[in-house]
Amino acid sequence: MPAERLHLVRHGEVFNPGRVLYGRLPGFGLSEDGRRMAADAAAWVKELDRPVTTLVCSPLQRTRESAEPFTATFGIDPRIDERVIEPTNVFEGRRMKRAMMNPLNWRHLSRPALPSWGEPYAQVISRMDAAMTDAWNDADGGDVVIVSHQLPIWITHLWVEGEPLRHDPRRRRCALSSVTSLEGGPGQWAEVSYSEPASTAGAVDVGAV
Repeated sequence: MPAERLHLVRHGEVFNPGRVLYGRLPGFGLSEDGRRMAADAAAWVKELDRPVTTLVCSPLQRTRESAEPFTATFGIDPRIDERVIEPTNVFEGRRMKRAMMNPLNWRHLSRPALPSWGEPYAQVISRMDAAMTDAWNDADGGDVVIVSHQLPIWITHLWVEGEPLRHDPRRRRCALSSVTSLEGGPGQWAEVSYSEPASTAGAVDVGAV
C-alpha cells in the first residue's frame, strides 16, 4: 500500500565556525541549536497525528543526525539514500564572498539556469523524483519523511509547482528544519504545505549550495 503524504525535511543548523560552503565535505555535523531544530521538526510532524512508516535520509552527517529525532519519535530507523544528497558544487569548502572576489571564479557563474557551478538542476530533479517514488511505493501506508538538503528540496518545489528552475540561491524558501509536504504520488506530486516549526533566530545558514 503506497504512502499518503511525503514530507521533505531540511536538516538543522550545522556547526560551521568557518562559514564555508560545506557541500558534501565530511565532518560537518549539527550544532547544539541544530539538534534542537531537528527535534522541533520531528515534534511538528508528530503533532499532525499521522502515522509515519518510512524514514529516509541522505548519507551526510548533518542529515543522519537530523533524522535521529524522527527515529526516537516514530520508532523507525532511517534508510540511507544517496539520491537525496546535497548537489556537487565547485565552491565547496570556500567562503562564497571571498571566492567571488577572484575573477577566475566568475566563469563558474556563466550559465545560472543550468547551473554552471554545480550539478544540473534537471539531474537533481531526476534523482529526487526517483527516491521519492521508491519511498512512496515501498511505504506500508502512512507518511514518508525524507531528510535532505536545501537545494534538492527547493528545486523539487519549483519543479512540482511548474516554476522556472533558475533562481537566486539567497531567496530560497527552505529554512533550516523546514518541512515541505507533498501528496498525490509519483507523476502527480502536489505541494500541500510548507512549515518552519523551528526557531532559526541567530542561526548560521551559509553552507547551502
